[in-house]
Amino acid sequence: MENDLTSLHGDMLKFARLQLRDDSAAEDAVQEAMAAALSNRKSFDNRSRLKTWVFGILKNKIVDIIRERIRAPSSAIVDIPDHAYDDLFDENGHWQEDARPSHWGDPEKSASDQQFWRIFEACLNRLPENTARIFMMREMLGMETEEICKELGISPTNCWVVLHRARMGLRLCLDERWFKSGGLEC
Repeated sequence: MENDLTSLHGDMLKFARLQLRDDSAAEDAVQEAMAAALSNRKSFDNRSRLKTWVFGILKNKIVDIIRERIRAPSSAIVDIPDHAYDDLFDENGHWQEDARPSHWGDPEKSASDQQFWRIFEACLNRLPENTARIFMMREMLGMETEEICKELGISPTNCWVVLHRARMGLRLCLDERWFKSGGLEC
């Protein structure tokens, strides 16, 4: 099991860095997850893949770190200004002709492409830090909106707006760097 865990270290660290945006906290989370996996290896009964099980442990460690950060005083949520996407829509809220999303082809094929995930990661890293954090808490860590709001001290409306802006920012970035360029840009 130790060799298998060692082979997962790079992927685990990459995932933790995306979530935490702090190299030392990411390394701590990975080490804690690996230690927990080793100490609880008897409870691993092969009902899932080892990677799935270990990443589940890592997700819980990351959520714990995020919650601890939230308890500490922090700066207010910084997100993308309301007017950032104004030029994409007309007065009726419909897409401007030249701002419409391009055809994204086969999403399942893109989702299985490692280069797509590198570009996704680069796009995620371009979002404002707290916008990316809220997106990751919701979409990658599976936290409920109510829990995110409670932990961050924001209203549900603010959370939904930030999630919308994160999705829009990711869509625009992926459209430009993956779908229009054929996945050649990172």
